[in-house]
Amino acid sequence: MCGIVGYVGPNDTVGVLINGLRRLEYRGYDSAGIAVIDDTGGVAVRKRSGKLARLEELLADSPVAAAHAGIGHTRWATHGGPTDENAHPHLGDDGKLAVIHNGIVENFAELRAEVEAAGVTLIGETDTEVVAALLGLETARTKDLETAFRNVVTRLHGTFTLLATHEDEPGKIVAARHHSPLVVGLGDGENFLGSDVAAFVSSTRRAVAVNEDNIAVITPESVRITDFTGAPVEYTEFEVEWDAEAADKGGWSSFMAKEINEQPEAVANTVRGRVEGDQVIIPELDALGDEVLRNVDRIVIIACGTASYAGQVGAYAIEQWARIPVEVQLSHEFRYRDPVLSERTLVISVSQSGETMDTLMAVKYAIERGVKTISVCNTQSATIPRESHAVVYTHAGPEVAVASTKAFIAQMTALYLIGLHLGRVRGTLSAEASAAAVQQFAELPEKVREAVDTHEEIAQLAHWMADTRSVLFLGRHVGYPVALEGALKLKEIAYIHAEGFAAGELKHGPIALIDHGQPVFVLVPSPRTSPLMHAKVVSNIQEIRARGARVIALVEKGDTSVLPYADEVIRLPLSDGLFDPFLQVVPLQWFALELSTAKGLDVDQPRNLAKSVTVE
Repeated sequence: MCGIVGYVGPNDTVGVLINGLRRLEYRGYDSAGIAVIDDTGGVAVRKRSGKLARLEELLADSPVAAAHAGIGHTRWATHGGPTDENAHPHLGDDGKLAVIHNGIVENFAELRAEVEAAGVTLIGETDTEVVAALLGLETARTKDLETAFRNVVTRLHGTFTLLATHEDEPGKIVAARHHSPLVVGLGDGENFLGSDVAAFVSSTRRAVAVNEDNIAVITPESVRITDFTGAPVEYTEFEVEWDAEAADKGGWSSFMAKEINEQPEAVANTVRGRVEGDQVIIPELDALGDEVLRNVDRIVIIACGTASYAGQVGAYAIEQWARIPVEVQLSHEFRYRDPVLSERTLVISVSQSGETMDTLMAVKYAIERGVKTISVCNTQSATIPRESHAVVYTHAGPEVAVASTKAFIAQMTALYLIGLHLGRVRGTLSAEASAAAVQQFAELPEKVREAVDTHEEIAQLAHWMADTRSVLFLGRHVGYPVALEGALKLKEIAYIHAEGFAAGELKHGPIALIDHGQPVFVLVPSPRTSPLMHAKVVSNIQEIRARGARVIALVEKGDTSVLPYADEVIRLPLSDGLFDPFLQVVPLQWFALELSTAKGLDVDQPRNLAKSVTVE
C-alpha cells in the first residue's frame, strides 16, 4: 500500500525522497509528504493531499533548507480521509520528531486516549499521529530515540512499518517492521530505507530485507539491525536483479501497455534455467526434496485477485501432469474455514509482491500446522518467500501498473513448471508428455508476441465500445479462469460492470442477463485439441446470439466454425489446449486498457486500488 522512503547521506535529501516517492507511486496513494532534518537543526515538514505533483508544487512555493537526512511517504487513507492534516509525516515531541507509517494500528483508540490524557493535542484522525505522539512522549522521557522506539513498537497491535527521525539525533533514521515490508538500501557514504527496492534502485542495487519484528537503524556510514528487545541480528545482503530503467515507461503511453508488451520475455525468463533436455527441473524445489514431493496427496493453492486466477489455471495443469488433487482457495478465507490439512498437504502461495498480507497470514497458518509450503513470487527477498519452505521466483521484472498483466502470465508459467516438475518426480508424467510440454514452452514466447500484436484490432473495438456499461466473459476448462481475469481487468481500470462465467453455467441463470446488444467475450477452445468442448462453446454462442448478444469470439487461427455466429473474431496462434490461457488473456488485457483509455481514466493507478495490499 503506502510508499515509504528514508535517506541519510551527503546528497540532496529532498531530491532523493521525491525521486523515491515517484518510483513508489504505483503502489497507490491519496496524499504525500516529507520530513527532513535540515542544516539549521530543525524538522521541516511538507505534505499535501492528492498526487505527488501537489507536494512538489508546495516545495517549489515553500522550499526547505539543505538537508542530509529525511523520510518520505505516500499515504493510502485508512483512519481519516485524504486531507492535508492526515497526510504523513506526523510530528511528536513538540515538533522535534517526525514519523511515517505503513499499516494499521488496531489499538490506536486506546493509545489516543492515553496521549490525550498526557496533554497532547491531536489535530487529525490517523492512527499514525497517535504513534508519533506516543513516541514523542517516550523520547522526551528516555532522551534516546532508539530506546523510545523499542518501547513504543512493542505496544502496537496490528501491522506496521514505522520510520522516525529526531532533530536531536540528526543523520539517523530508526525503522521497524511488523507484518509490513521494509528494505534497506546500502550505498557508499549513504544509506536508504524503503517499502520496496523501487524506492532506492536508481541509487543502489545493494539491499537488505529487514525481517519480521526487527528494527533497523541507519546513518550515512552504518546499518544496524536488532530485534525488538535490542539484541543484534545478522543480515544478508542481496543484489536487486533489475535497474531503475526497467521501472521506467521507456516511451510507452502507460506502464500497463509496456508490461503487456513485456509478456513474451516474462514467460521466457521464468522458464530459463528450469528446462534440461525434455524435462523440467526446478532447482529451488530441492529445498523440499523429492521424497516430500512424492508423498504429497493434496495441493492447496492460496492467492488473492489476479493471482488466484493464475492459481485456478495452474490447478488444471498440475492435476493433469502430477495427478494430485488441487484446490484453489482465497487466502483471506483459507485460515478462517478451519481447513483440513495433513503432513502430506502441500500449500502453494501465489503473490506478485510477496507481501500480500492475506496470503502471508495464510502461509503462516499452514506452517504452524506442519504443512510444507512453496511460494510463487516476483519480488526478491519478500516476506512470503522468506517464510516459505521453498520459492519459485517468476522473473517478470518490476510490474508498476496496479492491474497485473505480465506477473499473471509469469505466475501461470511458474505453476505449469511446478506441475511438470512434480509429474517427473512422482513418475506420473510420460516422457512424451514432458517433451510435448517443453516444446510448447519453447514456442510460447513467440506465440504470446503474436497475441500482443492484436493490439490495434482490440483498440479499435474498445473505442467503438467506449459507452459500454457491462461486459460478460465466457470460458470453459482453462478458459473459465481467464474469463474471470478478463472481467476483473475491466472492473479494475474501466470501472464498469463485468462478470466472467463458466460457459456451461449460462443456462443455470446467467443467460437472464443477455439482452439486445450485450457484449460477450467468448473464449473458444481449439477444435483440434478439444473438439467436444469446442462444440459445446459454439452452442453457447448460438444461445446468446439468439437472444441479441454482441459476440466477440477469441478463436485459434483456422477455426471458421464460429464465423456465422460471432460479430467480431479475434484470431490467436495455435497451441495445445492447456496453453490457451497464455494467449487468450492478452487481448482481454488490451481491451481493458483501451476501454479505460477511451473513457479518459488513469490506466496505471485506478481509483481505490493499491499495488501491494499489506493489510488484511
